[in-house]
Amino acid sequence: MAMLNLSRFMSKQQQRQRKRRRHQIRARNGWVASRSKRKGSPSQQDRNSLGSQIKGYSGLTLLEDVWCSIHSLLPLQDAARVACVSQAFVRSWRCRPKLDFCENTLKALNKEACQNDDKAGDFKSRIDCILKKHSGIGLKAVKFEFPLVYNQDHLAHLDSWLQIAVKLGIEELSLRVDGDYNFPCSLLSGGTGDRLRCLSLAACQFHPTVGLGCLRNLTRLQLSLVHIASSELGCLLSSLFALEALELRSCDSIVCLNIPCLQQLSYLEVVTCLSLKAIESKAPNLYSVWFSGDPQVKLSLGETWRIKKLHRHCNNFAFYARTKLPSSMPNLESLSIRSDVEMVSTPMAPSKFLHLKSLSIAIGGLTFDYLSLVSFLDASPSLETFNLEVMREWKKRVSIFEDHSNVRTMPGHHHFKLKNVKIIKFSAAKSVVELTRQILEYATSLECLTLDTTHGMPRCSVNKTGKCIFMDKEALVEAHEGLLAAKMYIEPKVPSTVEFKVLEPCIRCHAVGL
Repeated sequence: MAMLNLSRFMSKQQQRQRKRRRHQIRARNGWVASRSKRKGSPSQQDRNSLGSQIKGYSGLTLLEDVWCSIHSLLPLQDAARVACVSQAFVRSWRCRPKLDFCENTLKALNKEACQNDDKAGDFKSRIDCILKKHSGIGLKAVKFEFPLVYNQDHLAHLDSWLQIAVKLGIEELSLRVDGDYNFPCSLLSGGTGDRLRCLSLAACQFHPTVGLGCLRNLTRLQLSLVHIASSELGCLLSSLFALEALELRSCDSIVCLNIPCLQQLSYLEVVTCLSLKAIESKAPNLYSVWFSGDPQVKLSLGETWRIKKLHRHCNNFAFYARTKLPSSMPNLESLSIRSDVEMVSTPMAPSKFLHLKSLSIAIGGLTFDYLSLVSFLDASPSLETFNLEVMREWKKRVSIFEDHSNVRTMPGHHHFKLKNVKIIKFSAAKSVVELTRQILEYATSLECLTLDTTHGMPRCSVNKTGKCIFMDKEALVEAHEGLLAAKMYIEPKVPSTVEFKVLEPCIRCHAVGL
């Protein structure tokens, strides 16, 4: 009986499948027939524009905003050319969110303009046309990058291009001019710059005055290689009530940086401003600070207990960080230190970084004892990630192969949260090997240990150039010594629960007879 019911069920299934196939065949035949009834020759059908096809596809399978996204990924010049193909791309071109007049784009436009007699005029008209074709509906950012090869005739038109861009209501303006160009501050006055949220200027002069007006929506200000006086910058900052991030790089005209009580300011970056003598901030909500410069610069950052991220680059800072920072910045969660020359080893101290989770240290100095960095680990009970970069010196440090009789350890507490440790430029230096062994012994929660004997830069497999960053012969010799030290003195100490990685120089890019 069961077999009979099964046979009946199978026969019904087969009938349904036959009916389904017949319907599919009829549908296909009908579709072919309908195609054969179309009017016009094949050549006439071929005249259908690519634009109608794109429009059809965008209506059926791709939304218009997807076409805009695809179009926005093209370089500026290619995007303008594609806009000539179809109405769909014309719309996406005019809604392009960012216009990037980078060096390559300007060179291409200038090359085309050189075919005409009026070179400068044609060059200007091309950029005018591109800017004016955008109604401002989708445009949010404009970037200009002028290298030194452009003469003053071209730069003379920059004011008008900036004026057009600002009037379009953009939110981000980026400008780099490798020459003596004075940014026209009047463009931002009278409410024209109210929609700007990010202003980035590089390699130019910037002299804001009291009459500049209020950039009330500006949240990010970036100045790099910009000539601006301390008083001018102070005057500007006093009106930036919405400012969240201030970034200054190589602005050598600034002697004193005075930051008023900006409630929204959370990020401050000051890098290599050579004339700087003091930074005084009254911003009450600073969260992240990046400072690279002379250790003699006087820092007054207000309510430092609010700061949770600090990156500091100056010599002999590790000693200060271990002895002073726990009390001045008790809530630090991320600390990054770079000290090219550290004269004194890190001392043991009772103070703690109770909230520190990430610690990165790049440190050098022939007399520096890397094992003393255990002091930072002992002071950070919440630490999860520790990255160390060993700065190479002109003279080799004492090697573990030269003095392996007395491998030191320092008494300390077990680390129950440290999970990831990476040492860049790992070598056979004795104190580096001792620190690594100490970590393996006391970090009971360790999950991954990476020893990179190279410089830590991207390798040829991911580098755009297809080659690893160059390493001289001395660095290669030191790297191979580090590999041997890792095999002899570190690997036997690694627990089975820890993932152990040793990165050596690429054989393809660093083939050398040692």
